[in-house]
Amino acid sequence: MPFEDLQELIQAFRSLGEIREIREPVDPRLEIAEIADRVVKKAGPALLFTNVVGSRIPVLINTFGTARRMALSLGAESLDAVAAEVAVMVEPEIPTTLLGKLKMLPQLARLGDMAPEMVSKAPCQEIVETANPSMAGLPILTCWPGDAGPYITLPVVVTKHPERGTRNLGMYRLQLFDERTLGMHWQLHKGGAHHFRETEGRGKRMEVAIALGADPIVTFAACAPLPDEVDELMLAGFLRKKKVPMVKCKTIETEVPASAQIILEGYVDPEERRSEGPFGDHTGFYSLAEDYPVFHLTAVTRRKDPIYSTIIVGRPPMEDQWLGKATERIFLPIIRKIIPEVVDINLPVEGIFHNLALVSIDKKYPGHARKVMHALWGLGQLMFTKVILVVDRDCDVQNPREVTWRVGTHFDPVRDVLLTEGPLDILDFAAYTQAYGGKLGIDATKKLPGEGFSRPWPDMITMSPEVKRRIDEIWNRLEL
Repeated sequence: MPFEDLQELIQAFRSLGEIREIREPVDPRLEIAEIADRVVKKAGPALLFTNVVGSRIPVLINTFGTARRMALSLGAESLDAVAAEVAVMVEPEIPTTLLGKLKMLPQLARLGDMAPEMVSKAPCQEIVETANPSMAGLPILTCWPGDAGPYITLPVVVTKHPERGTRNLGMYRLQLFDERTLGMHWQLHKGGAHHFRETEGRGKRMEVAIALGADPIVTFAACAPLPDEVDELMLAGFLRKKKVPMVKCKTIETEVPASAQIILEGYVDPEERRSEGPFGDHTGFYSLAEDYPVFHLTAVTRRKDPIYSTIIVGRPPMEDQWLGKATERIFLPIIRKIIPEVVDINLPVEGIFHNLALVSIDKKYPGHARKVMHALWGLGQLMFTKVILVVDRDCDVQNPREVTWRVGTHFDPVRDVLLTEGPLDILDFAAYTQAYGGKLGIDATKKLPGEGFSRPWPDMITMSPEVKRRIDEIWNRLEL
């Protein structure tokens, strides 16, 4: 079952041997990051630092650092199990019998549990600081030597549209300027930035709440690629199989996850900007300093004994690879619903997810691979993808060796390459123009006569089924 909060998650990790407690004094400046990086690279356990220099709050990191912990954090046995539930919801089999209709009732009831619910009391408000709020006691990490300062890296940032009141949950890095202000790095294409632009010119501040240490499903939902103005708490409710409890903030008209560890309440002024960065980013390079809005603190509310949940990003593989992989697997059924010919997608962590997509399709007609390329470039955050490589349905895109073999044997660099332009991720430093640049499509599918291929296409080498069955029977006796 999904976990209500980090305390329940840590207890489950302990029972499964998935977490190590570090009692040695460790500095949040660089030292925790160095330990975490080494552990992530060896697919090690989650880490709970209980003796953090300069703070009384324990630090939890590497929560999502393996496929198993990522699935456990979502209350599932595997990411594919979660994807299977999504597939049922987006394309259910309509029952024709009374028994079938009765069996479908729990699924329909679950839809009613997707919306959040308000509560009057919440663990995240056991302690309330409004007179002189400060972030000074938080163990905010400085992750890399070239970072401009300490950064909050795993927040759930809650904003609202100034007119419609629709809510957005986003995950944006936050540079600590001082104990009362943060750099709000919401990028051009993100929901929080959209709300901010809608607030500009209205002559009023934009209220913002930041939840630290929300339950793992809410944290995942905050970085999920949902369409604009679709509440991420609906996705969280679906994955949790019950409503997300929310509580109203103390100093602003915003609601926050009730089971979070720490809440930062405040505002940003649309007229104010400040230089934010550099920051050691998920590309493996430092993103450059730029001007971004400034968050001003109006209140800190928290649990009596909170846990500070964080993450570090950098040269892959890092912990965030499994947040990306969870998105890939969970949203695949939705992509298939929109583009039915898609069989599977792999967004390799080495490609930073938005730089390379490996896609297998059920090819039916000439130009089909190019049709899929254009469809993916027009689909949500897949618009950022720089390279899309398309193969046939019998190629396992989760196996890079097989994909490389198909590319080497199936494509002609003159005929099978598509060059175009479009939006790019704001952090893509190779683009000649920020947030806009070139895109490459590679068609590594079997070519058809209608595509101008006039030669016979060779058959793939495979062993006779009869011989394979015979060798299967004697294989163990051969001791090879």
